[in-house]
Amino acid sequence: MKGPLFYSKILLFGEYGIIKDSKGLSIPYNFFKGALKTDENGTGNALESNKNLRAFAEYLQDMAEETPELVHFDIKALLRDIAAGMYFDSSIPQGYGVGSSGALVAAIYDKYAFDKITVLENLTRDKLLRLKQIFGRMESFFHGKSSGLDPLNSYLSLPILINSQDNIESTSIPSQNMEGKGAVFLLDSGTTGETAPMVQIFMEKMKSEGFRNMLKDQFIRHTDACVEDFVNGNVKSLFGNLKQLSHVVLDNFKPMIPAKFHQLWQQGIETNDYYLKLCGSGGGGYILGFTQDIDRAKTALKDYNLEVVYNF
Repeated sequence: MKGPLFYSKILLFGEYGIIKDSKGLSIPYNFFKGALKTDENGTGNALESNKNLRAFAEYLQDMAEETPELVHFDIKALLRDIAAGMYFDSSIPQGYGVGSSGALVAAIYDKYAFDKITVLENLTRDKLLRLKQIFGRMESFFHGKSSGLDPLNSYLSLPILINSQDNIESTSIPSQNMEGKGAVFLLDSGTTGETAPMVQIFMEKMKSEGFRNMLKDQFIRHTDACVEDFVNGNVKSLFGNLKQLSHVVLDNFKPMIPAKFHQLWQQGIETNDYYLKLCGSGGGGYILGFTQDIDRAKTALKDYNLEVVYNF
């Protein structure tokens, strides 16, 4: 048995901000993917994944009992498949901010949910919000609290525009210019990050009025502007707003940026060779970069592993 493929995602804009109703833009990233498979004699990762699925199945059973109006799963079939050695075979790195648990949640919903909302039907805003709500509850098993956006992106495999928490839509983004020198890239920090502790730090910071004001007046303002620029293809304006956003993140989200990247982050702002921002909750994993000249960025970041995900 091998299920359909579910892809990783990149939240281009909106990390932390979407908790407080900023705009956001999330795109599928097909380089990493995962699928449900069965191996009766599972070893290593397959065995570990199978064990995790068993705990997840129990969580889903409780969830369906607590919120019967939200979703029902074929728990019998799920448990039967888990007993037969089902696991999630994934190339998506965990703790890297590219949605490893999101792809698993999407795969389980796709295979075991009764009366599921499918990608083929007319996806009204109500249906998207319902999916997001279901996925948020499902993914909370892994993170403690989830917006449901990662699984939604993985499930639909479409760019998703977040206008506010209860206003989301699938969107199109300008098609890539493969000859263009501008690029969005991922920078490997070499360490994994955990979502829950980072969100905890953020929630602590939110107790300070100064931080809340900064979030509203600077972070969310620049995030919203970046989303609009990106979706509308306003490259010149986008890089102006990106520089501001990168600056605000460096000044106010230092605990979420691995220490060895603080100087590199500053260097990008000073030279304009590239601008860095968080990819997901930070703390490790990937860092997201934007540049108007990928060759200059590669030279400046020659000591690091850099992966282009989108060309302007």
